[in-house]
Amino acid sequence: MNTYRKNAIIVGVLFLLGLAGAFGFIVKPILDGSGYLIKIFENQNRVLVGTLIQLVMAFACAGIAIGLYPILKKHNKSLALGAVGFRIIENVFQIIAALGLLSLLTLSQESVKAEALVASAFQTVGDLLLAVRFWASQVLAAFSFCLGALMYYYVFYQSKLIPRWLSGWGIVAIILHLTAVFLTMFLQIDPFSGSPILLLSIPIGLQELTLAVWLIVKGFNPSAVSLLTAKTATNELLNAS
Repeated sequence: MNTYRKNAIIVGVLFLLGLAGAFGFIVKPILDGSGYLIKIFENQNRVLVGTLIQLVMAFACAGIAIGLYPILKKHNKSLALGAVGFRIIENVFQIIAALGLLSLLTLSQESVKAEALVASAFQTVGDLLLAVRFWASQVLAAFSFCLGALMYYYVFYQSKLIPRWLSGWGIVAIILHLTAVFLTMFLQIDPFSGSPILLLSIPIGLQELTLAVWLIVKGFNPSAVSLLTAKTATNELLNAS
């Protein structure tokens, strides 16, 4: 019987890589304040490391839904496909945010060569790139993540592929995180700037860490996998007849 053990381990590792993306916010102190272009220029390697971490997180998050698709489609193909779609959209916006950071790096290099008379122009362009990074990463990518994750947590809950307490926790945590995204969007406050909005996102971080460990150590529920496999085989026989 195919227990999808390999899929579970890969997805668990991808969840850990996605959570490791939180370390990408080592660049946050550099981007704060009016003199961020100078700070970016003085901390170029740190900015590059932060960009690399964000890209790793982006591809890992897309890989989660792709890795789950072969098993989730046996229970609900539409939601499994939707999860893949939304998490790929999340990946795209995270890449846009990373490109914004790299563009700021180039801008900082040019700004130190420029005369004081054009400093305000560089500052304006920099503010625009920061805004693109904020909307792409903290709002659009986060919103896509919530929709994609909500889809596969719902399938998890229905199929019992993982314990219901774990998938139920995921659904509640995603709703809390989605609330945080809406507050971030309408208040236009970076949740990582010390805002209490960040507290709404902590549950999903803890849940995904727990889920990652569960998938790596335990894998999917064998009886649930067996039931889904039997159901799929029965449907195929009925369609063939």
